[in-house]
Amino acid sequence: MFKKISLLNTRIFYGKLGRVSIGGSRSEGLYFYMAAMIQRKMQNQSQEAFVRLNFEQSTGDWLAWRRGGIGASDAPVVMGLSPWQKEGELLLLKTGQKAERPANGAMERGKRLEPVARQAYVAHTGIAVEPVCVQSRRHDWMRASLDGLSADGQHVLEIKCPGEKDHSLAAGGRVPEKYFPQLQHILAVTGLAEIHYWSFRFDHTVLLKVERDESFIAGLIEKEIDFWTKVCATADGLAAFTAS
Repeated sequence: MFKKISLLNTRIFYGKLGRVSIGGSRSEGLYFYMAAMIQRKMQNQSQEAFVRLNFEQSTGDWLAWRRGGIGASDAPVVMGLSPWQKEGELLLLKTGQKAERPANGAMERGKRLEPVARQAYVAHTGIAVEPVCVQSRRHDWMRASLDGLSADGQHVLEIKCPGEKDHSLAAGGRVPEKYFPQLQHILAVTGLAEIHYWSFRFDHTVLLKVERDESFIAGLIEKEIDFWTKVCATADGLAAFTAS
C-alpha cells in the first residue's frame, strides 16, 4: 500500500516496491578493449557498491560501454515488460549484429527536458544531483546511466517526462509497469534502499519514493544472468566464426 505525503506542493508517495546482489560472469575477451578504457574512466571514490564513470552520455565511448553490459533501460526488455523492444532485438544489439534505433520524438523530448526536470527536482527537494554513469563493483556487466546521483551517493533519481497516461499513474501513486524493472536494476547496481521517481510535467510534478523489492529483483537478476550468458555465448560464436 502507498502512503501519500505532501512536500512543497509536490505529491510524494511511499510504496513497498524494491533489492539484491547478483551473480554471473562474462566471457573472456568479450568487449575486451573496454576494460582498459573503464579503468581510465574510474574516479577516486570510497568503497561504494558501484564505481562512477565519467562518460559523457551519447558519445561513442558511452555507447560502447553501454553495449558491453546490461543497463537499466535494458531491464524491462529482459523481463518482457518493454512495449518497445523484444529480447531478441536486444541480443542483436549487444552482440553488434544490429545498430541502435534512432531516437523517436518522445525520446528526443525527454532528452531535451531532462535538465529542466532535474533542476525542478533539486528546487523541490533541496537534494543536489548530477547525471552520472555507474557500474557494479561485483559484476561489471551491471550498469546504469543515472539521471541524477547526489555527491554522497545516497540519493538516486530517475526522471520521466511522460504522456498523460503514465503521469496519471504516477499521480495515483503507481510506477508504470514498464519502468519498474529499470528502477530495481538501478537499486541493485547502486546498493541503495530507494530511488526517487520524478514524473515531470510543466503544470504538475509527482515524486514517488520507490523502495527495493527483494523478491522482484531476485527474478530480475536470474533473467539478466540468463540473458548475459546468451550474449557472451553468441559473441564468442561470432568471434570463432569470423576467425575461421
